[in-house]
Amino acid sequence: MTVRVVLADDQPLVRSGLRVILADHDDLEVVGEAATGVEAVQLVRDVSPDVVVMDIRMPGMDGIEATRLITAGPATTRVLVLTTFDEDDHVYGALRAGASGFVLKDMTLDDIIMAIRVVAAGDALIAPGVTRRLIADFVGRPGTAPERSPRPVEGITDREREVLVLVGRGRSNTEIAAELFITMATAKSHVSRLFTKLGARDRVQLVITAYEMGLVTPPR
Repeated sequence: MTVRVVLADDQPLVRSGLRVILADHDDLEVVGEAATGVEAVQLVRDVSPDVVVMDIRMPGMDGIEATRLITAGPATTRVLVLTTFDEDDHVYGALRAGASGFVLKDMTLDDIIMAIRVVAAGDALIAPGVTRRLIADFVGRPGTAPERSPRPVEGITDREREVLVLVGRGRSNTEIAAELFITMATAKSHVSRLFTKLGARDRVQLVITAYEMGLVTPPR
């Protein structure tokens, strides 16, 4: 299946470079480009892409607000944030806005391609190290720190709670299965049920929930 991609970045050179790179992959197709958040939102409405590769800093409407509007709409489009981690203070807002993944601009081209495919497939755990670093910093900011003591999570089983803790620690389904001595299929089923019960769009939001509920604490 071909993954239809929109590129949203205010730098034409970045968009052109990504377009050329994606053109070398038969399963990826660029169906539009946007230089602003407003253009990105409109393109999603016009062409319904599978994935938007979204920059944060753009003139007018930024990538965070564009992400919020896109993920709140009826389309099933997923957003992959393209950012420079050390410079973009607002990247954390993209977590709450509904972004499904993060790609750092200094990552390899192969990693960026992989990230697009992962997000298109419905997952969001791009690189566990990156995810843990983002979330750890995110929850350490004023107004986002979790409760000191873990709070009960309504509506989930004890086993699902264990799985949620491991997702919050950046574990993949394979690692969850190994740590809990369950099959991969069972681990995937638990994660899927957590999506439904907690109203989470993807794994990133599950990670946020685990931190906010105090089930996982930031690494020191």
